[in-house]
Amino acid sequence: MLSSSATAVVFPGQGSQVSGMRDLVAAARPDLLEAVVKLVGDDPFEHVEESTRFAQPAIFCASLAGWGRLQGHVDPVAVAGHSLGELTALAAGGALDEHAALELVVLRGSLMAESGEASGGGTMLAVIGGTPAQGAALAARHRVSLANDNAPGQVVLSGAPDQLEAAAAAAREDGLRAIALDVAGAFHSPQMAAAVEPFGAALAEVDWRTPSVTVFSCASAAPFEDPATELAEALVRPVQWRKTMEALVAAGAGAVVDAGPGQVLAKLAKKCVPGIGASAAATLLEAADVA
Repeated sequence: MLSSSATAVVFPGQGSQVSGMRDLVAAARPDLLEAVVKLVGDDPFEHVEESTRFAQPAIFCASLAGWGRLQGHVDPVAVAGHSLGELTALAAGGALDEHAALELVVLRGSLMAESGEASGGGTMLAVIGGTPAQGAALAARHRVSLANDNAPGQVVLSGAPDQLEAAAAAAREDGLRAIALDVAGAFHSPQMAAAVEPFGAALAEVDWRTPSVTVFSCASAAPFEDPATELAEALVRPVQWRKTMEALVAAGAGAVVDAGPGQVLAKLAKKCVPGIGASAAATLLEAADVA
């Protein structure tokens, strides 16, 4: 095993894309690459910056490819995913078939893109240095949503661009940093409401299984009990990633491995749980000279 500590494996959501994802999937999981191109009707890796309908399936496939490289080297005590990553975690944990999960991810990306466009379009804003209470106050004042509580001192707001610009100006006046995120939608906000019912209907048709490892929901920071319902509702609920990290530690995790592309969640883990061992899968495997 690559870690002497009990390990949690985590799977990222949007914003984690990096160059080289397609090459990883082509080498490690060519079956996923063939399937995703067929389901999307195009190569999502070539359009990952254009729309959530491309970004979500591309990141999902890259994350499962990363998970495949980890298997046999890391035996997790629990797994969790950030937003989109919940589906990856459930597939990795054996709660549903990987190709069925890919179909859901493609549908999720399409429904969320359509819902956002119908709502007038939106984006997201990271607020650095404040508390969740400050983020909630900014959200209420500027009629946007508190979408993510990612780590101490890092929350994300979601909503219409002009309202987020006003929120950013107010945050800076309060001495906080405000960073516009390069995402194509106001995720985890009411702009996603139109996607909830059709996504829930598709989730209800899935052959759900008992997972081989505990899978935590990032919306509740607790193990999934009813994935079909919880995944649909999560589209408009905030991501409680700080609490999820704390729950993973309470479940016995002394180390965290980010299986996805990039190292977004590895960095957040260190902020959420100071002193925890946190690594990106690629870095961990390269250090151990694992092919």
